[in-house]
Amino acid sequence: MPSDLCGTQDHNTFKSYVKFTISICIYNNFTANSATVFMFKNSLSLLSVIVMVYLLSVVGGGCAQVGFPTGGVKDTLAPVLSKATPENNKLNFTGNKITLTFDEYIELKDPQTNMLVSPVQKKNVTIGSNLKTVSIKFKDTLQPNTTYSIDFGNAIVDIHEGNILKNFTYTFSTGNYIDSFQLRGKVVVAETGKTDSTIMVYLYKNANDTDVLSKKPDYIERLNGDGIFNFKHLPAANFKIYALKDGDGGKTYNSKTEIFAFNDTDINSSNNSKPVILYAFAEEKEKAGSNAQSSNNAPKKTVDKKLRYSVSSGSGKGQDLLSPLEISFTSPLKNYDSTKFVLSDTNYKPIPGIRAVLDTSRTKVTLQQSWLPEMQYILTIGKDAVSDSADLALEKSDTIRFITKKESAYGSITFRFSNLDLSLHPVIQFVQSDVVKFSFPVTASEWSRKLFEPGEYEVRILYDSNQNGKWDPGNYKERIQPERAIGLPQKIVIKADWENEREISL
Repeated sequence: MPSDLCGTQDHNTFKSYVKFTISICIYNNFTANSATVFMFKNSLSLLSVIVMVYLLSVVGGGCAQVGFPTGGVKDTLAPVLSKATPENNKLNFTGNKITLTFDEYIELKDPQTNMLVSPVQKKNVTIGSNLKTVSIKFKDTLQPNTTYSIDFGNAIVDIHEGNILKNFTYTFSTGNYIDSFQLRGKVVVAETGKTDSTIMVYLYKNANDTDVLSKKPDYIERLNGDGIFNFKHLPAANFKIYALKDGDGGKTYNSKTEIFAFNDTDINSSNNSKPVILYAFAEEKEKAGSNAQSSNNAPKKTVDKKLRYSVSSGSGKGQDLLSPLEISFTSPLKNYDSTKFVLSDTNYKPIPGIRAVLDTSRTKVTLQQSWLPEMQYILTIGKDAVSDSADLALEKSDTIRFITKKESAYGSITFRFSNLDLSLHPVIQFVQSDVVKFSFPVTASEWSRKLFEPGEYEVRILYDSNQNGKWDPGNYKERIQPERAIGLPQKIVIKADWENEREISL
């Protein structure tokens, strides 16, 4: 084979060489006797080797670019409506069936959840798809002179790549015009100041206050990721507006644990241009589910003949300067004597001002004390200080030794507020994992704390109208709106032995 098949030599030389080789192979094989078939196969193998060598020489020498098909550019476009029967925005609609044809094969994803029909139907519409077509059939009798809209949400996707046709709405009217009034606004979770896109907004036309408790709404709208809603194609009418995180799918407010919001007054769609702000709340918290086993299957408890307890003294890291010392008992206490809890220094000199308080469950004793940093303490619990309902007591007087943390284990923090309305009784809340860890009233435009537990916190400003130091929900029956919190957009990181400052504009 020629030594140079690339560069300056013409490829015709190699082509001629290949043709000559093929001719020799065929001639030699077919003039043979019993080995004809075997030799032909060997010749084809030789031919394959020659072709492979050629391809490698082309790629290695840079004579040409050899590649394989990539399958083309990935389809990222959503389906496009190519035909609607009747056409979109049809007037004087008289039928009960709609057919939509798209430019590619599609499928429907959870249409009964994704799709919203307004006004809301008593009976769900029937919807199906076949290849490029979606069919919708109404079961209810359509109201005269009414504008209907079908919001498909994320229901329509192309069958190959799953591209979603977003914000597609089909509209028609049984009268001679399309209603064009709108009503927009935002829903905020009152306790946190955040938004929840799973909440829905309900409109009731010319309704009374109890309709939301027992009847489905006339119109339903979703929230976007920012908590914004926008009703379109509304008639001129008075509406009651609500927000609901519907727990049972009944589209009514029937549980105090459901997140709910209401507006104080009716809204007329024809003369309302101001966005409506709704503050959502759950009047009662959901109770944790019980995982208790039946009495027959429940494991038998080992009878303990001793009254035991545990102490929260920082798990070896030292007692927190900002928290009380807690002694937790294994069973509720029947008898309790606070005078038998004695706090002293290392010389057993009693420290005055200690308060040992038993909580309402009668299982936890809390020692309230202004702790000194890096101080060693001794807590003595008398033998007859406590006993439970089985008359179990301590076997002997116990002595607990612990030391408090250093001041350098804490950070300091200063907030300077602008536009903060002190007449609304603001409270600053520090939140971790959706739990309020610390809460302090704010009485001036500058707030500071010398010792603060290090960590990363969400920060809220709660307007504490009843000044009880915590958030309170609303009450629809009594027409009481919830207290409102404003969440700051960025978390704050408190570092130990560090001065942390922030300017906050509300």
